[in-house]
Amino acid sequence: MPDPFLLRALLAAVGLAIVAAPLGALVVWNRMAYFGESIAQAGLIGVALGLLLGINLTLAVLVATLAAAGLLIFFTRQRVLPVDAILGLVHQGTLALGIIILALLAGPSVDLMGYLFGDIFAVTTGDLWWIYGGGAVVLAALAWLWQPLLRLAVHEELAAAEGVPRQTVKAAFILLLALTVGIAIKIVGVLLVIAFLVVPAVAARPFAATPERMAGLSALIGVASVVAGIALSVAIDAPGGPAIVLVMSAAAALSLTFAAVARQG
Repeated sequence: MPDPFLLRALLAAVGLAIVAAPLGALVVWNRMAYFGESIAQAGLIGVALGLLLGINLTLAVLVATLAAAGLLIFFTRQRVLPVDAILGLVHQGTLALGIIILALLAGPSVDLMGYLFGDIFAVTTGDLWWIYGGGAVVLAALAWLWQPLLRLAVHEELAAAEGVPRQTVKAAFILLLALTVGIAIKIVGVLLVIAFLVVPAVAARPFAATPERMAGLSALIGVASVVAGIALSVAIDAPGGPAIVLVMSAAAALSLTFAAVARQG
């Protein structure tokens, strides 16, 4: 029987992979990966505030990522600057602020590398409740928003003309993305969390003609990568989160290579 910490790590990563699959498929279809990365950087501010105030770090990170999502929703409604400029501002500003606060708090209890790259083997039973409880909320909301989001991805102006409330739907999706990122940061860290969401979807894309198939295949690739990544981590004594993302990236590279060769043929 595996050690309890290995079992918790496996359960946490598998749960996250299942939740991330449909979310990642929509992120890829809607070209919103940079949104997620900008929100993820705010997680460091949450970590810093959690340490400073002595509150639950997962809760603090969720508050920070949701606040960053709200800020993005507000700023992207202006028409002075393009969206990518706003994303760059939030991305760099939150990362810099988070690192500065953590540096000021530096001490034996502050593991900056752990927050940047995660520590999947430190997952607790409470973290599992966050992952599966929050994941259930995200999946239920995605099921409700699925068709409007797809219609916006295919043709935003036409969807709006047909009555899809695009601003509301986009805002809801960004908040769901923030919720998932906030929950995932402890597992794979601030710098790898978007890779965990997007890379399985990228690997699935050449073999999926529809978003639904893409989400299902992403889940399979994600779960398989979790198992292989944890096994690799244990075998060579490497960090768990980066090992999982490395396996996912290898799967994506093989998938894209196959697609390129098949197209030339």
